[in-house]
Formats: sequence, C-alpha cells, structure tokens
Amino acid sequence: MALPSKKRPRSEKRKRRINQRLKKITYSFCPQCKRPLKPHHFCPFCGTYKGEEVIKLKLKK
Repeated sequence: MALPSKKRPRSEKRKRRINQRLKKITYSFCPQCKRPLKPHHFCPFCGTYKGEEVIKLKLKK
C-alpha cells in the first residue's frame, strides 16, 4: 500500500481546487430578435443560427 511521501499544506490543496469553481455564463445576442442566448447555440425564440433559419418554430396563438 503506497502512502504519500509528504503531507501537502492546506494552501496548496486550496490553490488546486480554485479551478473547480463555477464560472459566470457569458451571453451573446441574437442578430434577428436581439434576445440573449448562449454563444454557439441556436436562438430558441426565433430558431436561427448565424442569421440562417435552422428550426421552424410553431407559434402559439
């Protein structure tokens, strides 16, 4: 059974874990309807991606 050769200090452990934090989500805006959406995703409101219609959406009346 292998044991660690040296005990790691608390600060070293915390420095390693700082990269596991939650990151702020960035948003871009749809060029058609100007609503916020995640980058590299199609717009769920108008169904376009990079100015082209990808999905035809049925509008509720």
